[in-house]
Amino acid sequence: MEIPQLVAHRGYPRRYPENSLEGIEAAIQTGARYIEFDVQITADGVPVLLHDVSLMRTAGKRGRVINMDFEKISGLCVNEPGRFGKRHRKVTLPTLADAVEILRSAPQVTSFVEIKEESLEKHGREKVLKTLIASLAPILGHCVIISYDRLVLRAARAMGAKHIGWIIRAMNEESKSQATELVPDYLFCNYTKLPSKDPAPLWHGPWQWVLYEVTRVKLALELAALGADFIETMAIGEMLRNEKLRSRIALEH
Repeated sequence: MEIPQLVAHRGYPRRYPENSLEGIEAAIQTGARYIEFDVQITADGVPVLLHDVSLMRTAGKRGRVINMDFEKISGLCVNEPGRFGKRHRKVTLPTLADAVEILRSAPQVTSFVEIKEESLEKHGREKVLKTLIASLAPILGHCVIISYDRLVLRAARAMGAKHIGWIIRAMNEESKSQATELVPDYLFCNYTKLPSKDPAPLWHGPWQWVLYEVTRVKLALELAALGADFIETMAIGEMLRNEKLRSRIALEH
């Protein structure tokens, strides 16, 4: 039986606000060796960990982070009040520099860093990449730059990124052809985009497959049988309670 590696999707959102330092630290403590988080860039060029461009869902505040200087949102509580209510009220918006400090102390961890499209559109690929790579410099060898944008991934590779991952929007021949041309180290895809009836094995290539968002062990193992090397999950602690999934970490580390 194929056993996939697990990626902690946005840290540990099952128990902590997504993309929070607390969630990242908890994921590492549970045994995660791969962590994914999202990066947006503020109006004045500060990279912060945030998935949505809007602050409403995570902070309950109006405003788009790409249009705001960091000084205005520094210390902002991002405890996802819609999910957690008044819990985690000490969780604040982290900068990428904050996350790097944690990850410097965890060299066993590989980070998948997603550059959000809104920031690329607002600030431009070159500016965003220069900012991102400079911030990641202390851990760049343990990072994978990921994006839906193939052009930014090409530029990232040219600017010194060791590894890149392309997030595909559809499982079709066009995406397969584009992947063959790009030759990313990783291919990311939502597992729900796979054919629901008689799913075929995942495309073979020089890349490794990362399928998301999965929180059930049985499904993770079924996807691994189709060729998924990694399973991205928001329930990293719960998934790692499974002996089979936990054993993969022991084998590789």
